[in-house]
Amino acid sequence: ESRLPEPGHAISPRAGPCRGPAAPRPGLVAGVKLRCGLGQSHGQSILLVKALFLFLLTVTVFLSTLTPKFYFALTVTSSFISGLIFVFEWWHFRKYGTSFIEQVSVSHLRPLIGGAENSPPAAASFSAGESEASRQNMPECKVWRNPLNLFRGAEYSRYMWVTGKEPLTYYDMNLSAQDHQNFFTCDTDALRPSDTVMQKAWRERNPQARIKAAYQALELNNDCATAYVLLAEEEATTIVDAEKYFKQALKAGEMIYRKSQNCHSQSPQHEAQLRRDTNVLVYVKRRLAMCARKLGRIREAVKMMRDLMKEFPLLSMLNIHENLLEALLELQAYADVQAVLAKYDDISLPKSAAICYTAALLKARAVSERFSPETASKRGLSTAEINAVEAIHRAVEFNPHVPKYLLEMKSLVLPPEHILKRGDSEAVAYAFFHLQHWKRIEGALNLLHCTWEGTFRMIPYPLEKGHLFYPYPSCTETADRELLPTFHEVSVYPQKELPFFIHFTAGLCSFSAMLALLTHQFPELMVVFAKAVSIVSVTGLPEVTWGTLGSFGVHGEVGSSQYI
Repeated sequence: ESRLPEPGHAISPRAGPCRGPAAPRPGLVAGVKLRCGLGQSHGQSILLVKALFLFLLTVTVFLSTLTPKFYFALTVTSSFISGLIFVFEWWHFRKYGTSFIEQVSVSHLRPLIGGAENSPPAAASFSAGESEASRQNMPECKVWRNPLNLFRGAEYSRYMWVTGKEPLTYYDMNLSAQDHQNFFTCDTDALRPSDTVMQKAWRERNPQARIKAAYQALELNNDCATAYVLLAEEEATTIVDAEKYFKQALKAGEMIYRKSQNCHSQSPQHEAQLRRDTNVLVYVKRRLAMCARKLGRIREAVKMMRDLMKEFPLLSMLNIHENLLEALLELQAYADVQAVLAKYDDISLPKSAAICYTAALLKARAVSERFSPETASKRGLSTAEINAVEAIHRAVEFNPHVPKYLLEMKSLVLPPEHILKRGDSEAVAYAFFHLQHWKRIEGALNLLHCTWEGTFRMIPYPLEKGHLFYPYPSCTETADRELLPTFHEVSVYPQKELPFFIHFTAGLCSFSAMLALLTHQFPELMVVFAKAVSIVSVTGLPEVTWGTLGSFGVHGEVGSSQYI
C-alpha cells in the first residue's frame, strides 16, 4: 500500500536524490500508538477491578463473621448519634433561625474548597456602601407605648390574681418605668421634697415600695399630682377608684401647670418644669377619658379626647387619635371615624394597625353585608368590593398577624404596655379592643376571611420586598418575645422553613432506630439480610465490570495482537 521501494532497487533520477531509508506514514504510526495506549489503559482498569474485588471479598468475609449483637449495637449507636445531631440542630434553629451544619459549611468549608470568589477591592467597597445604605433605609424595630394600655392595679393585677399568670414581662415594665421618669421628672425636682420622693418612687421595682413612696410624697405635699397618678395606676383595684385618684391628680396638675406657665420664661429650668407639668396634665386627662370610656360614658370620653387634641395639637406622638377612633367605633359614628382617618391616614404620618385596619373596616362595611364569594367569582368584583379588598390587603401587609386574632384562629392575651408596630404585640393590642367592632358589622369578618391571604401572593419575598409599605422588618420576633408573656405563642411572620439538615437528621435517626428495632426483634433474619446484601454487592460488581470490558473486545491478555 505504501509503495516503498524494495531493498537494492535502483531509483530513477527523476525520483530525486536518495535521502536514505524512507520514513513510514504518520497516520499509521499514530494508529499503532493509540491502540497500544488503549490496551495499556484497559489493562490498568482490569487490575483496579481485581483489587476492588479482593477488597470487597475481604469485607464480605469480615461481615460474615459478625454476630447479631454487633449489628444491634451499630444501629443503636447510629440512631443515638443522629438523634443528638437532630436535637442540636432543632435547638439551634429555634434560637438563631439557621441550621448549624449549613452555617458551618458556608462560613468555614466553602472557602477551603474554593467556593468563595475573591472580588476586586473596588467592588467590595461598592457593595459595602450599598449594604450600608440599605441598612440605613431599613426601618428599625422601635417600641412604642400602647395608647390603649390597661391599668395595672384595676386590670393587670386582677388578671394575675385570678389566673396566677404574670401578664406583663420585666422588659415591658422596665420600659414603663423609663417612660414615667421621662414624663414625670425634671431637673428642678430637687427643689421640692415631694417631687424628690416621687423621683425615687418611679425607679423602685417593688410595687408596694412605689405605693408607700407615693403616700410619703402626699404627706409632704397634698397637691403632688404624680403621687395621685401612681396610686391611680397601681393601688386602685377598680376603674372607679382609679378615676377618683385621677380627678385629684387633675385638680393638682392644673394648679401646678398654671404656675409653671407664668414663670416658664425665667430660666431653662423653669421651661423644663413646664414641659414636665404639661406631660402630667395631658397624661391625667387622657387616662380620665379612658376611665369614662371603660365605665360606659362614651360620649363624655369622646369630648374629652377631642378637647385634649385641640388644646395640645403638638402632642400627636402620644397617638390620642387611636383612643378617639376606638371610642367613635363604639358609638358607631362611622362618619366621624372617616373624618379622623382623613386627617391621620396620611402618607407623611406613621401608620399603625389601628389606622390601616379601621380604614379597611369602613370600606368592608359598604359591601360586606351582600358579599358572597360564589357570586363574586361568577360576576366579578364591583368597584366598591375591589376597594374593600385592596384596603384589606394594605392592612394585612402592614401587620400580617392581626387576621388570625380577628378570625379567632389564635387566642388573645392582655395587651402589653408597649407594642412593636407591625409586630405580634401590636396585633394583640388591636384585636383586644377592636374585635367587637368587626363582629358588629355583618359580613366584615367573612370578607376578611375570604381575602386576607391573597396579600401574600402579591409580595414575592416579604423580607426583601414590599408592595405598599417598606419591607417587613426581620427583627420583630425577638422584640415581641420580650414584650409578650411567656405563656403566649408568639406569631412569627414570615414562617421560617425547616432547613434541609433537620429533615435529613430526623430521617436518618428514624431509619436507624427502625433498623435497631428490627435487629433486636429479628436478629438472625437481619444478619442474613445484611450478609445477602453484602454478597450481592460484591459478586454483582465484577460481572458487570467484566461484561462492560467485554463489550469493548477485551478478552485476551494485555499486549495481544488484537490491540494492533
